[in-house]
Amino acid sequence: MIKQAGLLQVAGLLLLSSSVWVQPSHAAQPRIVEVPAGPAFVQLPGASEVTARSGQALRTNSVLRTNQPGRMQVLLGNGRQFRMGGDAQLRLGSSNVELLKGSIIGWVQPGLHQGNPFRIKTRLATASIQGTTVFIEYTEERFKVFSWEGTVTVETRSGERFTLTSGQQLLLDLKQQMDAVSTRLDGLEASLSALEAETPGFPQWERPQLIPRKDAEHRLENSPLINGFSQPLETLPVIERELGLSAPSP
Repeated sequence: MIKQAGLLQVAGLLLLSSSVWVQPSHAAQPRIVEVPAGPAFVQLPGASEVTARSGQALRTNSVLRTNQPGRMQVLLGNGRQFRMGGDAQLRLGSSNVELLKGSIIGWVQPGLHQGNPFRIKTRLATASIQGTTVFIEYTEERFKVFSWEGTVTVETRSGERFTLTSGQQLLLDLKQQMDAVSTRLDGLEASLSALEAETPGFPQWERPQLIPRKDAEHRLENSPLINGFSQPLETLPVIERELGLSAPSP
């Protein structure tokens, strides 16, 4: 009987160790890394909006919001990070982000390789990066995707696909295309919905363009999402190498 009990105990330990070995690792909980300036706010699912603070834990479907000059940096559970600022609002997915308006810079830590790309979705298009740094601006006047370094894939709602490399920008002039309905509708989402319904082929995309070196240098020197935090952007050395530029010293 003792021998049988011992065998059962050993078998149980082996089963437990086996289950621990094959159990998939779960992503860490997303959190706010830094809030260098407000106003900045967080609304967890089912809760009221509160002021954002460094170290605050987040959950899927949390809504983050900043107003000029507010900005914050967030670490997702899978290690990807982003900074948002100005008049911006976004919703967290389980491993990706939906930008509702404003500006965001997202990146994948150098050397961090995970199967699926980091996707930043908007009403107009989705940008996908893997080992890359991307800037997106989404306002009532324009939609801009800029590759600070690496390859960025942009897929529009209509199925068009664009590939950007370091220093290239995809720019959509929304103001020009939305003038027809801007006087009748209030709000970006309402205007876009009306245009899509009334205007076949909206929006009309142009090919990505390489921006002039002086423009890239100006952005690098003046971007609050790059320079307005206590720690430099993790991919800044890669950006400087790719574009042949130097960021200002902190």
